[in-house]
Amino acid sequence: MARIFEVAKYITERTGEVSAMKLQKLMYYAQAWSLVWEEEPLFPEDFQAWANGPVIPTLYARHRGMFKVSSSLFDDADSESLTQAERGNVDKVLAFYGDKTAQWLSNLTHQENPWLEARQGLPVGASSEAIIPQAALHEYYSSL
Repeated sequence: MARIFEVAKYITERTGEVSAMKLQKLMYYAQAWSLVWEEEPLFPEDFQAWANGPVIPTLYARHRGMFKVSSSLFDDADSESLTQAERGNVDKVLAFYGDKTAQWLSNLTHQENPWLEARQGLPVGASSEAIIPQAALHEYYSSL
């Protein structure tokens, strides 16, 4: 299983500099589709259902206060340690979602059940640390 900073570095090596929000959403879809295609998580961390969409708090802590991030933010990570299957899954996610804007990706997550269900009962824009369960990701995205 990969580590989040290895995956983040791999993504930013492929995309070049991206907004922190877009990186979070690409990580989300990489995790979701790994759960579908491989039936196992790409990395162990869970996403929280924040107001602007799914966020990994430890990744957020790394890029906090930055609008744009690049692979140099993850110099301590080794993207070469990802397996061929892990790289292939991320590449498929980037092929589909990579040209979308951060706002488009955020809007998409706001229309999908895993984020919606984790935020159930919360007012729009409210902060939340509610976990988006990996089982919810698997169930929802395998139905698409």
